Parts: sequence; structure tokens; C-alpha cells
Amino acid sequence: MKIAVAIKQVPLRDSPLRVNAAGTWIEEDNLSFEINEPDAYALEEALQLREKHGGEVIVLSAGPARASQTIREALAKGADRAIHIEHADLASLDTLGVGHLLAAALRNESPDLILTGLQSDDLGYGQTGVVLAELLGLPHSTIIMQVQVMNDVQPGKLRVKRELEDGWFQHIEMPLPAVLTIQSGLNKLRYATLMGIKKAKTKEIKVVSAAELGALPPPSAVIEKIYAPEKSNQAQIFEGDAKTAAAKLVEKLRFEARVI
Repeated sequence: MKIAVAIKQVPLRDSPLRVNAAGTWIEEDNLSFEINEPDAYALEEALQLREKHGGEVIVLSAGPARASQTIREALAKGADRAIHIEHADLASLDTLGVGHLLAAALRNESPDLILTGLQSDDLGYGQTGVVLAELLGLPHSTIIMQVQVMNDVQPGKLRVKRELEDGWFQHIEMPLPAVLTIQSGLNKLRYATLMGIKKAKTKEIKVVSAAELGALPPPSAVIEKIYAPEKSNQAQIFEGDAKTAAAKLVEKLRFEARVI
């Protein structure tokens, strides 16, 4: 069973973010990066499925040269090989543009199953897996809490458990190949072992550019300005007796602050 996992490199959650001098993006020179958490759970699910059913796990990541660090981490945890789509300015692409890059890299691989995290920790769009499935013409399902490959009962079929609202779940049977977006917390994440780190140095990382893939999406997201929210203090005094002031306060809390 060939499983492809799309992973993204994102800034550490507690990293101090500073806007660059041009006001167009954040300064990255002094940032530390890590694998996107939902993608880490997608990788763990792929590794566990391979352990049960055999095959290989391929990690796929689009990003600048520094993304190779995150790719090596995924290989150290047990992935078999990797594809790195080098793109220096991934922030200039919207979800569709990124989806075109990932789809172009996966068409020649023809994986049986493609996993992505539910969403990214930095942008949180929650769209990449769905867009990728549509571009590849594959069935997909989102917010997955459990994956069962039904080879013994129904070859070529999946049974998945989806998380819905208000504590409800949905169980779906799907054909393979398919695309799933994985919810955080699906499994307990493993650490890279010393042996895994050593083996990762010898595993294949295929580096390709968008031009080589024949998928060079034009910049589609124009960021004119980003800035930190302005902090302001404001005090308001309600005139009148206690009953009148209380009524005005409740009105403000209900219709302006929307806390009651």
C-alpha cells in the first residue's frame, strides 16, 4: 500500500512574530520552524497503516530550502522517502496554487491513499486536502478520527470515522484511492529514534521545482500590509441612577461587547 502524506513547515507556536520592514510579511530570519501539528498526526496514521498492511510512506512538502529540515524529521520518524517541491515564496500562493503543486508531484506516484492534516497551524484554512482531492479527481473525507483499511473484508475499501458537531460522529465506507484530512489527536505521536535519525540521512529526498513539474501557478495572493492590532483603552461612564446605569451597561455588554 502506497501512502502519501502532505506536510507543511510552520513557525513554532511560541515564536515571537515580528512584521518585516516593508510590512508585507513576518521576519523569518530568527524564527524556528516545526512540522505542522495536524500533519504530524497524518504522518503517524500513515506509519501505523504501513505497519499493519505493508507498503511505503512518501512525505510531500512544498516550501523553501529550509523545509528540508522538517522533511528529514518525517523521514527520521519512519517515512520511506520524500518529495520536496522547492518554492521560495509559498505565501504568494493561495490554496488552489499550492494544491496544483502537490497534485502535479503526486500524479506520477499514483498513491493508494493520500493523507493531509485537517488544517495548518499558521493559516488554518482547512482547504488543501479537499482542493488536492478535487484536482486529482479522487473521493475525499475530512476531520477523520479513525481509518480502517478493509482488505480482509472488502479489498480496495476504507472505513473512516468523521467528527461532526456536538459530539456526533459519522462512519463512511470509501473506495481507494482516496484523500483524507486527519484531525489532531487521532494517535499518540512517536519520537524520532537515534537509529531513525541516522537512517534518514540515507533516504531519498527528490527535490523538484514547480517548473519541472509543469505546474507553475502565478502569484495569487497579494499582501498589501500586515500589522499588529492596535491596543487602545477606553472608559465610559453611565449617567443616571443605579437602575438606569445598569440597564445601559447590560445593553452595551449584550449588543456591543456580545458577552451576554
